[in-house]
Amino acid sequence: MKRQRYSGYNHKKALNISDLELIAKKRLPNFVFEYLHGGSDDEHTLRHNREVFDQYLFKPKSLTKIGPRDLATSLLGKRYSLPMAIGPTGFNGMLTKHGDIKLASAARSRDIPFVLSNVSTTALEDITALEGLSAWMQIYFYRDRAFVRSLVERCRQADVEAIVITTDSAIYGNREWDVRNFRRPMQPNLANLLHMLSKPKWMLDVLYPDGPPTFKNLDALLPPNQRSAQGASVIIGQQLDPSLNWEDIIWLRDLWPGKLIIKGILDPEEAVKAAQLGADAIVLSNHGGRQLNHAISPMDILPAVKAAVGERCQLFVDSGFRRGTDIVKALALGADAIWLGRATLYGLAAGGQEGAEHALDILHAEVDRTIGLLGFDKLNQLTEECLFKLS
Repeated sequence: MKRQRYSGYNHKKALNISDLELIAKKRLPNFVFEYLHGGSDDEHTLRHNREVFDQYLFKPKSLTKIGPRDLATSLLGKRYSLPMAIGPTGFNGMLTKHGDIKLASAARSRDIPFVLSNVSTTALEDITALEGLSAWMQIYFYRDRAFVRSLVERCRQADVEAIVITTDSAIYGNREWDVRNFRRPMQPNLANLLHMLSKPKWMLDVLYPDGPPTFKNLDALLPPNQRSAQGASVIIGQQLDPSLNWEDIIWLRDLWPGKLIIKGILDPEEAVKAAQLGADAIVLSNHGGRQLNHAISPMDILPAVKAAVGERCQLFVDSGFRRGTDIVKALALGADAIWLGRATLYGLAAGGQEGAEHALDILHAEVDRTIGLLGFDKLNQLTEECLFKLS
């Protein structure tokens, strides 16, 4: 018999994240899946994010008396069950109704942090109201600094545990495959509208009865007549501030008394500067291949950043993680945790909260198995000595 991947709609039958990706593609309209799945320009960065993991092979030990694996870790001074977090991803309400709530609930159920996107379709106060959730909030630096200040104050009032400032999207990436699906911003062309009509379950879930979801944390930034997805996308593009620099980081550090995370760094010198200015953690990220084409992967620079920063702040990594082996390789190179983007979004699109939980369970099992096969039972036993890098 010819090998064949699962081709149905039941997320529970997915054996890996790639299976969940296929189910998500079957469930979503083309323009929504492309927004989730695609990258910038000719997608070299998107491909490299996956290919980089093949540069590292494992060096296992087989006679080490392995016990039950302990995958718990401490992130920003708090203990979690897994070395993972669900990172900030926008417009999740287009994958399923109340997508952010479902994704946050999945994170809570598996005892990991959840980072709400600045361009989420759920208000941050509705996320922090989920009892038992470690809620972190991503913000962008808009030209309207008064709005940024008000958003930080909302985070303080809502008891957000950490603010994440994303630094690599002040200039919007060129996502050609996404743009091809629209006749104007957020208005699908005829072919995509016809394809959407072939997804009645998605339409009933997402569009009924109120139409496309809107950006719930940006009302104060958007004119009253431009709060639809179409209008907001234009205003957001105009408001993103390419003058973002270290002075803005200092301003935010002085304004925000809680934990501060800087996301989007891919340079050891910038990592050191971030630590010096009081960042509690850094996220090495190329925005999942959605911004600068031909950018390096966080995995390319992780060892150098770890050597430069040491223990001055924690190191998180995202972009391209699909397997537990990917996660273990990053941990061995010095990462404290991995932030998940598309991996859990494929689960969310495939099966709502249960689908996202299934994605986390798949990765949990893969990390557990990989560590055991390497000959270890604790995360702190992982070092670069576990890996062999191909030349």
